[in-house]
Amino acid sequence: MKRTFSERLAILSDAAKYDASCASSGSDRRGSTRQPGLGSTERSGICHSWTPDGRCVSLLKILMTNFCVYDCAYCINRASSGVERARFSVEEIVWLTMEFCRRNYIEGLFLSSGIIRSSDYTMEELVRVARVLRLDRSFRGYIHLKAIPDASPDLLAEAGLYTDRLSINVEMPTETGLNQYAPEKDAAGIRSAMEHIRKKMDATKEKTLTGRRPPRFAPGGQSTQMIVGADAATDQDILSSSSSLYSDYRLKRVYYSAFSPIPHASQALPARRPPLLREHRLYQADWLFRFYGFQFQEITESRPDGMLDLEVDPKLSWALDNRAIFPVDINQASRELLLRVPGLGPRSVKVLLTTRRHKTIRLDDLERLRVSLRKIRPFITTPDWRPVKLIDRLDLKSLFAPPPQQLSLL
Repeated sequence: MKRTFSERLAILSDAAKYDASCASSGSDRRGSTRQPGLGSTERSGICHSWTPDGRCVSLLKILMTNFCVYDCAYCINRASSGVERARFSVEEIVWLTMEFCRRNYIEGLFLSSGIIRSSDYTMEELVRVARVLRLDRSFRGYIHLKAIPDASPDLLAEAGLYTDRLSINVEMPTETGLNQYAPEKDAAGIRSAMEHIRKKMDATKEKTLTGRRPPRFAPGGQSTQMIVGADAATDQDILSSSSSLYSDYRLKRVYYSAFSPIPHASQALPARRPPLLREHRLYQADWLFRFYGFQFQEITESRPDGMLDLEVDPKLSWALDNRAIFPVDINQASRELLLRVPGLGPRSVKVLLTTRRHKTIRLDDLERLRVSLRKIRPFITTPDWRPVKLIDRLDLKSLFAPPPQQLSLL
């Protein structure tokens, strides 16, 4: 049965929602079709993403097709899945993007695809979409392509000329997990493609012999996504993998997607999802690495099971395990040490460093900066505050942990 354009859009946009590297997940489904009001969160294919300077942009987020020759256990679009299948042609995606943009629905395109025929054929079709949009239709909006790791380096190189960002999913945190759930994929091939993209990005920063800069190549960098909780990888394994990806390939972001049972799920997958709080803690640890000067190894080194503490955030957990360096003098400590104090972020540390050139900082000053005094008191000293024995209390963690909750009987 031939599907209508709207039906195919619904299928392919729904299939794309499992990619967390560009998502507005967490929003309730609501619309004004059957009830008073204005607006909708149900429009097929439109999601929201955040730029580094804080702007929110609307993206058309779809798959070119959810047919796939691979049979990865964790993927809803795997070959053995019973989901409805659909496909857009290159011309249809171009038309859809231009019409949505003309109506001011979107400001960019996030395009991925299942593997059809071969990796090169699929990547060639994705590149053709970006090329037609940029060269033939003069599309100036944002384009994020999900690259196919096994595709020819020449196709990856051409993709970077038309796109703002390229991403390749490593899928599983460890090579063992990838071999277990996606034996048709090759971890070495994925990393080789990332390395190729990194070299191309580095090359565009150097001037040519004529003094001109080469054409831009994926100026938004590259990113990746890994699934959390589907295999036996610990948080230590996941963060170790992230550390390697950030340092070796200079990724802009690593996205963590907590595994959730999907329709028509493979029996190889666990029946229960991991707690969503685990995904949140991994993002917090990732934030500590990128903005607070922490190394991933030290965040989990005191955890015997290699898992992050779910009761308190990773920074507070680290401070509780390293009490010997606290309390610190808020008027004398270095920036690096202040960033390790629970309750202080990069912005508040910057204000503190500027303010203490002109005056002595007291506890009231921290309150005016909207710093959580409850969280910061045990770890600092000021002229009018000393924690005395507070930092040595054996039950210090209980002052920050959430109160116990009565379990439901149903």
